[in-house]
Amino acid sequence: MPEFKEYAASHAPALILLEQLGYEYVPPTKALSMRGGRKSMPVLLDVLETRLREMNSITFKGQEDEFSDANIARAVREIAQVPFDSLIATSEQVYDLLTLGISLEQTIDGSVKSHSLKYIDWEHPENNVYHMCDEFEFERRHSDAVRRPDIVLFVNGIPVTIIECKRPDQRGAIKEGISQHLRNQRVTEIPELYIYSQILLSISQNRAMYATTDTDAKFWSIWKEEDADGQNEALDAIVNAPLAEAQRSRLMAEATDEQREVLMRILASGHRTPTPQDKTLHSLLRPERLLELIYGFIIYDSRIKKIARYQQYFAVKATVDRVTDAKGDSRRRGGVIWHTTGSGKSLTMVMLAKALALDPRIKNPKVVIVTDRIDLDNQISKTFKACGKDVVQARTGEHLLKLIAGERASIVTTIIDKFETVANKRTKDEDRNIFVLVDESHRSQYGQSHAKMRVVFPNACYIGFTGTPLLKKEKSTADQFGGFIHKYTMNQAVQDRAVAPLRYEGRMSELHGDDAELDKWFDRITEGLTPEQKRDLKKKFRQAEQLFSAESRIAEVAYDIAQHFKQFCKGTGKKAQFAVASRPAALAYLRCFEEQDEVSVAVVMSSPDSREGNTSTDESKIPEVQVFWNDMMRRYGNEKQYLESIINAFNHNDDPEILIVIDKLLTGFDAPRNSVLYLDKNLKEHNILQAIARVNRLWDGKDYGLVVDYRGIFGALNEAIDTYAALEKEGFDRADIENTILDVSGEIEQLKARHANVWEIFKEVGNKADIEAMQLALEPEDIRERFYDALRLFANTLQLALSSARFLDNTPEKTIHRYKADLKDFLNLRNAVKHRFGEAVDYSAYEQQLKNMVSKHIGADAVQEVVAPVDIFAVDAFEQQLELIQGDAAKADHIAARVKKTITVRMDEDPVLFKRLSEIINETISSHRAHRLSDAEYLGKMRGLLDDLQQGERGNLPPSLKGRDEAAVYFGILGKCWKGRSPKLPCPRWRYP
Repeated sequence: MPEFKEYAASHAPALILLEQLGYEYVPPTKALSMRGGRKSMPVLLDVLETRLREMNSITFKGQEDEFSDANIARAVREIAQVPFDSLIATSEQVYDLLTLGISLEQTIDGSVKSHSLKYIDWEHPENNVYHMCDEFEFERRHSDAVRRPDIVLFVNGIPVTIIECKRPDQRGAIKEGISQHLRNQRVTEIPELYIYSQILLSISQNRAMYATTDTDAKFWSIWKEEDADGQNEALDAIVNAPLAEAQRSRLMAEATDEQREVLMRILASGHRTPTPQDKTLHSLLRPERLLELIYGFIIYDSRIKKIARYQQYFAVKATVDRVTDAKGDSRRRGGVIWHTTGSGKSLTMVMLAKALALDPRIKNPKVVIVTDRIDLDNQISKTFKACGKDVVQARTGEHLLKLIAGERASIVTTIIDKFETVANKRTKDEDRNIFVLVDESHRSQYGQSHAKMRVVFPNACYIGFTGTPLLKKEKSTADQFGGFIHKYTMNQAVQDRAVAPLRYEGRMSELHGDDAELDKWFDRITEGLTPEQKRDLKKKFRQAEQLFSAESRIAEVAYDIAQHFKQFCKGTGKKAQFAVASRPAALAYLRCFEEQDEVSVAVVMSSPDSREGNTSTDESKIPEVQVFWNDMMRRYGNEKQYLESIINAFNHNDDPEILIVIDKLLTGFDAPRNSVLYLDKNLKEHNILQAIARVNRLWDGKDYGLVVDYRGIFGALNEAIDTYAALEKEGFDRADIENTILDVSGEIEQLKARHANVWEIFKEVGNKADIEAMQLALEPEDIRERFYDALRLFANTLQLALSSARFLDNTPEKTIHRYKADLKDFLNLRNAVKHRFGEAVDYSAYEQQLKNMVSKHIGADAVQEVVAPVDIFAVDAFEQQLELIQGDAAKADHIAARVKKTITVRMDEDPVLFKRLSEIINETISSHRAHRLSDAEYLGKMRGLLDDLQQGERGNLPPSLKGRDEAAVYFGILGKCWKGRSPKLPCPRWRYP
């Protein structure tokens, strides 16, 4: 039987595999000796000094000279005794030493010059030496106490990798390993070891995750090899290759009897199947890959150290392989990289630029990064600068012209429109080592714009990046760039936890009295119009923005958002974005939020055209939008400062809690704490997926991003997904992008079961009111872990349910009260057992949010679920959207809402039919609410009314009038007038021409 103890299941197999990968095991006692006998020394001093002498020499006047003993000693001191300032600052200092080396003065033949010394030979992995130690004792800062990381890997005596091993049958094993890493990096622990670490791993036989220094737990990642079959074949040979006697002796040297027995059993057990742990160690730590990742795929982004995820690494590798596979002076072949929004596309561009600059096969490369909007240009420029890359941002077309014609800047960013100026000047740069990286390549960079770039850089290599898949009509974009290079889809990103999953909720506030307001408005407007004009106005009004901008509707939606935000986000640090259709709508919502004074709100918009909307020279009659803009300019000075101040406050301060946007910040805006996107704006095609991705970034306490829709974009979203699935020939399937949004109702349906799952843990407790018995039931640690997991799922689902009007409307108050009361009691029980059994109290942002929500929860104003505002006369489309709704009653409600809206718009076309249908709808709804109709009967009635409306049929319409709409209207009106009169009265003869 296999053993599940840590050493047998994870630690020992890792040591054996690392020996097979080329790492020489150094027992703890010997390692301490090589560290000068000091447990505060991170470096194997003997190894480092020897390697520096053997790897480095000085070439002067055609002769090779050695570095002096003094310089070697200084080089050792510089890397081994780095003064500790802070974890990241000192880590970056060490990283620069490792990758750039050090410059040392030395006198040769009477000439004093500086000469470069390298600590690692990055180009030739075989010139370095690789060691590993386990149970690596390292002193805590200002203490004699030690920590013992399980395994530490060294390159030339410098520690670059730290591994924590865990047993596979332990609940939360990987998380515990990550937690140990994070603890050990604190300033009171062993940060002076971690300033050298480049790759950190938490492994547990059947799973492994990696990160780099100071990486929050939520950003630890899994690694997947793209050539999985090739790795399996290679790894099977490696793990089953016999160890040499010297390797066996090293591993056994200081092993305990139990450890020696485990090692012998593993080595003598016969064929072993490679594990997920083996695959991750092989992928990340085989020497050539380790050096490649450290040198080319680690960056410091605004004081945050980051290492590439697997999709970034393979995208860069595939791109470099493609662009360097060129014969003679032929133009390099480019292509398109499709990496879903939120998965680190901008950093992939940085890593690619770095890879192109470092590749010895490319002479004097120049990278031009092109976007189609100023805000994206600014974002990418800032990303490069934050990562320490010199970049010049072209301010104007003339500036771009100078950058191209004059001294070469290695990296230039620009807006695509600026190519107009350059192309008109007939300026060309025919260098084939120019690489044009085009962000969101399917938006505007094809057609004339792409042609202008080709005019300026006729021999350049063009590489497009997109966060959303291409439309059918944009397939030519990929061809213009050279075909597809790499993909990383939404489903992949969600599965890898590279982005947060997205949940969708359709909401529509009940607009009390809205029908009467619309009737009064329409009566006033249509007074004096001809019937044709009235019909034309109604047709336009049905789809007009004014219908959605009615003051009563805006007030209701603003109130609903404020209440929803209070329940979902208030007090948790989470923020929200609210996308609206126009500047006036943004300001109308701003007024409502300010009057309600429930949440703090700010508006972000671009500069309005001051020429529009003026009706008088009177200063008091300046359009409201212009007044707002002038106020912002007085307050902030200019548009750039206004935008940066609001965005910075949203990202880092408590206020504003909600950011109202129109078009700006719906793409290219990265705010991880942005957790909810409220939508009162029609979106289509890739704009939908770009917008909803604003809330898919990872953040503490954020299990998912929530999209709350007041316009009904779910149908359009599904249409976009269908459209995006058009790339089957290039290998992009519908499965890559479907199911990226989960309807919230599916989660809520699991509430009852998740509530029962918590109680199931206490099934052996006879008296559930006995606090002592309940706590004793949780004494075993595994039972407590089950309780914590079940409680978290129940709490998460209840939180979602309490923000759903349908749940509140359909669930008895008694049941809701029981759920909330049980949640409070279970949270109190959890706190009690944590104290009782010596666990640290864990108040996460998530639990604080739940407690705040439960204590302050107030029933939301009634809302109803909606999907897309599809014209119900398009029967097939309507039925398709109807299928997205779960439950007979919900389907019936949706039909009723759409029929009532159509009746309002078309009442004058056939007042008898539409009034009769309206009355029947109201009666049917009342019967269902009074439980006189079941859900199935309710849906059946509504489907029958839908058929009547779609067909315009009347039961008593003479056959001769069918198909004659105007005659049918007159027949209905006359029938209503004569209703109740004596049947003996003669009926006039009407002839319909």
